[in-house]
Amino acid sequence: MVDQHARPPTGEGTPPLPSLRWDEPPEGPVLVLLDQTRLPAEEVELVCADVPTLVRAIRTLAVRGAPLLGIAGAYGVALAAAHGYDVAEAAALLEGARPTAVNLGYGVRRAAAAYREAVGRGAVAEEAAGAALREAKELHREDAAASERMAHHGLALLDELLPGGGHRILTHCNTGRLVSGGEGTAFAVALAAHRAGRLRTLWVDETRPLLQGSRLTAYEAAVNGLPYTLLTDNAAGSLFAAGQVDAVLIGADRIAADGSVANKVGSYPLAVLAKYHHVPFIVVAPTTTVDPRTADGASIEVEQRPGQEVTDVTGPRPGAAGGLPVAPPGTVAYNPAFDITPPELVTAVVTEEGVVSPVTGGGIAELCARSRQVTIS
Repeated sequence: MVDQHARPPTGEGTPPLPSLRWDEPPEGPVLVLLDQTRLPAEEVELVCADVPTLVRAIRTLAVRGAPLLGIAGAYGVALAAAHGYDVAEAAALLEGARPTAVNLGYGVRRAAAAYREAVGRGAVAEEAAGAALREAKELHREDAAASERMAHHGLALLDELLPGGGHRILTHCNTGRLVSGGEGTAFAVALAAHRAGRLRTLWVDETRPLLQGSRLTAYEAAVNGLPYTLLTDNAAGSLFAAGQVDAVLIGADRIAADGSVANKVGSYPLAVLAKYHHVPFIVVAPTTTVDPRTADGASIEVEQRPGQEVTDVTGPRPGAAGGLPVAPPGTVAYNPAFDITPPELVTAVVTEEGVVSPVTGGGIAELCARSRQVTIS
């Protein structure tokens, strides 16, 4: 993995670098990623020429966000096939890179299935690799389209729940184009409200670990000219108490069959606050994030991150060596990447296929029956 391109952070009105793109230089196909660990200080592209390098990028959060992980996983399979690597072995490596986000495995399985089907038809290696790449590109296209539809459904729901506009939305973690083939999930709804003149402010939680709200969501809000204010995660309660939050919008990394939602750690406390203060708590995610094979929240494996992400301050590149300690040597840190919000605390789940409210297992199943996205095994 090497730096391909670097530039200062994008200003408002300047097109940002794409989060992910396929490239075919003379030396062979590569997957090019925008390194999210370097934002907002600089925009740096990383070149992944093989699957182990891509797996490392996924684990270090250089590429992250549930929908984008699915796209990256599909392109990873295509990358392995294009270079003549063992596709089954590559698929296994990719699927195991991060345990909680279900989209990663979905994208991997979908591209691998296209590859196997081509091989089964007698296709030569190059043709089978082309089939995997076409499937990855189709998933990329579908996710962009899903993002647009989620923004439409989400804005309509906000207008229904909060007539009159002037929405004050609180969001947690990062859910914009950095996690998507399009403009994102929850952030795309806030962006649609802004464009319609109905966003008063976007409250941005800093979001531990790795400060993905302050580094990434604030960056995306600034690039798109949204009115936003950054706050520490533990200040959210005072905003609710002061009546300054009209709705909470978050994404999801996995939605279980019963409607339980796994999302960035800190989402569950926000759901409890929202319930107490009678504020809508809305989850926005594509149907690729629904996992009908996971029965409930207790069945979701929650990824544990390294304690050093909490005990050290590492500056503009989280995870880099040589950070400044902010805890005594030897301190043990509890650092889960996600928590689980039960369906009874979720006002609605917004997907590209529509809205589920109230959130029940039957409603989730009915909605997903309209989509092919959850049928790949």
